[in-house]
Amino acid sequence: MWKEFKEFAMKGNVIDLAVGVIIGGAFGKIVTSLVNDVIMPVVGLLLGQVDFSNAFITLGDGDFATVADAQTAGVPTLNYGLFINNIVDFLIIAFTIFILIKQINRFNRRKEVKEEVVEEATTKPCPYCYVEIHKDATRCPHCTSVLGD
Repeated sequence: MWKEFKEFAMKGNVIDLAVGVIIGGAFGKIVTSLVNDVIMPVVGLLLGQVDFSNAFITLGDGDFATVADAQTAGVPTLNYGLFINNIVDFLIIAFTIFILIKQINRFNRRKEVKEEVVEEATTKPCPYCYVEIHKDATRCPHCTSVLGD
């Protein structure tokens, strides 16, 4: 069983998946920092000095300046500002993945078109019966006509 697990774990797909998860985690941290440290402060400034990370509604008694103060006091809060940050986070990651997949698909289509062109160049139509034959053929296998170049 250990040998089978080792073979499974060392297959290319599993290693590729592990690398993807690690890079995805690092990418997520970068996007979170971009949203929290760059985008949301600008959005907050444009909306009149609003700090979305501390935008919340207290669901209990008391008036608190920050989410941390309310949580320290044990008062439940509805943290809609953090939710907005997470939505922006998700949209940036989703858009980035969309662009990446779009580019990968574009490169794959180019490769397929090149392969099709190579395949088409290996045949030609018979000038007598119009059946596709090999480009180097000297006689049509369908109508047996002698082909001249």
